[in-house]
This record gives sequence, structure tokens and C-alpha cells, in this order.
Amino acid sequence: MALKYTAEHEWILADQGVATVGITHHAQDALGDVVFVELPEVGAHFGQGDVTGVVESVKAAADVYMPVSGEIVAVNDALRDAPALANTDPLGAGWFFKVKLSEPAQLDALMDETAYGDFAK
Repeated sequence: MALKYTAEHEWILADQGVATVGITHHAQDALGDVVFVELPEVGAHFGQGDVTGVVESVKAAADVYMPVSGEIVAVNDALRDAPALANTDPLGAGWFFKVKLSEPAQLDALMDETAYGDFAK
């Protein structure tokens, strides 16, 4: 289980074929105070790179992209009620959705923490 990152500033943590996805510290910092989150529907299928939702802040709105192909198996309903969780705990309670991986090998092409840190500078 290694945390991976995308160029679109999502993080993904896979465990036994299911992965949790959210936005990075860098993304939430760039957005500012998150005021609304649109999450995908459970059961929906997405390809890698597809738009799965939207995060809106006082400064801007940004799409949320699917880091890997798969089926949405859970969404973070607490985030709908308290979108600021994306700011206060983006790698924990502020997760967006869980996905059942259809192509686990896609994880190999994503950035590790060091590569993402260099990318996000």
C-alpha cells in the first residue's frame, strides 16, 4: 500500500483491489476554502482520466479526475455535509470516493510522494 499521486493533484491509496481517492494538500491549498463537493454515484464506472466530480471553493471550481479505471464503490457522504474536510484533512477524513480497480497496473504509472513533491513545486 503506497500512496500515489496524479498530475491533476489527486491522491490514491490502494488496498486489495480497492482504492481511496481524494485531493492533495497542494490542491486544497491552491483552491482555498472548499465550500461544495460534487461526488460520483456509487456503481458508476469511469476510465482513467475521466472527470468524476467537482470541488468548489471561494476562489475557484476544479474537476476531480479518476486516477485509475474502475467502479465507484463508496463516496464520502460526510464531505457533502462538511466540504471543509477537504481542507482540514485532505489525506484522511476528507477523502472523496473509493474505487474497485479494473486495471490495477495503472497505479504503476502514477507518481510516488517524492516525484509528486518535485512536480508540485
